[in-house]
Amino acid sequence: MKRFIYPIGSLIILMMIITNSSCEEFVEVDEHFGQILYEEVFENEETATTAITTLYAKLRDEGILNGGYSSLSIVNSLYTDELEYYGNAGTALYEVYNHFVLPSNSNLYSFWLRTYHLIYLTNSAIAGLESSNSLLPETKNQLMGEALFVRAFLHFYLTNQFGDIPYIKTTNYEINSEVSRMPISEVYNLILEDLNLSKSLIGISYSSELRTRPNKLVVSAFLARVHLYMGNWEQAKTESSILISNSSNITIESDIQNEFLKESNSTIWHLSPKSAGENTEDARIFILNSTPSTVSLSSDFVNSMENNDLRRTHWVGEFNDGTTTWYYPHKYKFNMNTGSSMEYTVIFRLSEQYLIRAEALARLGNISDAIEDLNVVRNRAGLPNIEAQSIDELLISISSERRFELFTEHGHRWFDIKRFGIQFEVLEPLKPGWRSTNILFPIPESELLMNPNLNPQNLGY
Repeated sequence: MKRFIYPIGSLIILMMIITNSSCEEFVEVDEHFGQILYEEVFENEETATTAITTLYAKLRDEGILNGGYSSLSIVNSLYTDELEYYGNAGTALYEVYNHFVLPSNSNLYSFWLRTYHLIYLTNSAIAGLESSNSLLPETKNQLMGEALFVRAFLHFYLTNQFGDIPYIKTTNYEINSEVSRMPISEVYNLILEDLNLSKSLIGISYSSELRTRPNKLVVSAFLARVHLYMGNWEQAKTESSILISNSSNITIESDIQNEFLKESNSTIWHLSPKSAGENTEDARIFILNSTPSTVSLSSDFVNSMENNDLRRTHWVGEFNDGTTTWYYPHKYKFNMNTGSSMEYTVIFRLSEQYLIRAEALARLGNISDAIEDLNVVRNRAGLPNIEAQSIDELLISISSERRFELFTEHGHRWFDIKRFGIQFEVLEPLKPGWRSTNILFPIPESELLMNPNLNPQNLGY
């Protein structure tokens, strides 16, 4: 991984300061601030806070949550049954859509490179906070909790894409250039280690009413997801219950049209746009004003939604050229500057927590309570209660509900297809290049060449 690891002694931690007047939690600074050396950054509350919020800005602009063509919302949705591809043959996205992915695929390389680069910056921030003697304890704990959360968050997506990966906790160049991959189970244990420490340090209150920086509730939301993926049903139930029963203002939005507005009551954590008046990159990419040039929402997906599903009415858009109708994700409505930003990029929202608890309860054998949680999500979508008779029936219903509630949101569908073991059923008849080994993406070829310790390559590549 030499390509993205830099000697810590020469690090200028804030080399790309985000000046953002619309982002309440991303501190605006002068240009010269970007030249402050690493050792000085974490001796001042303002500069230390900016170092941490810069991580979120880079996640939004360059990382896996950027909403563009290299984001999880595009790549993983094309890999499954959510999006259809209309671009040129032979491109990185064409490979993904058809399951002809090569280790040289540029989107996967970008995913790997940018994510580990952001992990490096996160580890630099952790090292700076550990050595700081000037920050107040509560400030230091809050910022450390946020940094640990980001590190766990990034490794979670890496391991779900690539399987066995290195879990990087240092900025030491020599160590990082020769790291080996570790089993997924060990990666998850380190994710939990970081998240549990984060939760012990981070504050309970949001830094602002717009919820753009993590607090304990955000960490619990992520812990619920991680425990669900690990099969820790009791812990998943416990963490999701914290969100569902919390005494703050996080509640299910009664009006589904308001779900993705920046003031939505259901938002647990979201990322604000880069500039005043801007909205999400997702809306800019997804909304169709002409025939699709790259992606559209699968017509089979749309047609499989239940009658009277309000998500079909409010979260699916249509464009008709007089002959053909194309569909697109319309969760985010504003694809142009609106003077004042209307929508932020949502990462965690409450309906996922209901679905997490429903699944955990079902797998624990508590059918009645699981159905109750599932029906909260269904009823908000204008759908009647379900009456599953068995755990297997209930799990099928939960998988279906997750499909229609969380579509095109940061790869949920791909991860669920794997978790529920329905990859053959869903993908084999749909993808011409489908093979059983496609359950993981390949490690980028260039990284294997630079660090042979990352071998062996994932099966099938």
